[in-house]
Amino acid sequence: MKKLRRITEAEVIAEFLQGEFFHSEYDADRERFAEIVSHPNLTNEAENALRQALLFRRRDTMWWELPEDRQWWEIEFESQDIEKVSVFPRAHWRDIARGNFKATYVATQVRRLLEQKDPSPFARKMQAICSNLGSDDRKDMIVFLGLDEHNRVTLLEGNHRFIASLVAGNGLTLKGQRMVAVFSPDMEQCCWYKTNFKTLFRCLKNRIKHKWDRDTDVSSLLQKAARTPTVSAPAENALPVKTK
Repeated sequence: MKKLRRITEAEVIAEFLQGEFFHSEYDADRERFAEIVSHPNLTNEAENALRQALLFRRRDTMWWELPEDRQWWEIEFESQDIEKVSVFPRAHWRDIARGNFKATYVATQVRRLLEQKDPSPFARKMQAICSNLGSDDRKDMIVFLGLDEHNRVTLLEGNHRFIASLVAGNGLTLKGQRMVAVFSPDMEQCCWYKTNFKTLFRCLKNRIKHKWDRDTDVSSLLQKAARTPTVSAPAENALPVKTK
C-alpha cells in the first residue's frame, strides 16, 4: 500500500455525499442542494460546512468515532495488500464472518452463498454487484481505516464492492477504483477498526453525548451558503443536524 497524495476532509465529504444523495433523507430538498453536491467548490468554506451538515444526516455516527488526528490519503492498492484487509464489523457481515473478518475469508463465504440454489436477498445483491464491476458507471471511492500504510486496514466504505471484486476476480477488478485511507496512530480507539469492550463503550458514550447535540447554527450556516452563486437555501427549510 502506497500513499499517493494527502487529501482534505472536505474533498472526502464531497465525494461521500455524492454517493449518498439519492437516499430519502434528501428527498425534501435534493433539488435545492443539487448544484453544490454535483459540482462542489472545495475552496468555499460555507459550501464545505453545508455539505458536511448534509452528509451528517446519514453519517454522523460514523464520523464521531474517527480519531481527531486523522489524515486522509489517496492510496495505491496492490494485490498483496488484500491480505491486510478486514471488512467493516457490522450488520450482515457479522453473520457471514462468524468472527473472522478478513476480506479473503469473507469472500470465500460469499462464494458459497452464491452457489446455493435459493440465494438470499444479500446473495442476489452481491451477484448483481459482481456482474456490474466492469461497467462504466460511476464508481464511488473505497475507504479504509488504519494506523498507517504498513499495518492492517479495515474497510469503512465499499465493503460490498471490495468483496465482490475478490469473488469475481481475486481483486483484479479493483484496478481503476479510487482508494482512500484515513490514517491515525490512535485508530485502535475506533470501534470500526478494533472492536472490543473498550471501543464499544466509547462508541456508546459518543452516541449518548450527541443524541441531543444538534447544530444550533444551521440558520447562520445556510445564510452564508446562500450568498454563493450556487446555493439558494432558506434556512427554515434545512433539517437540524448533529455535529461532532
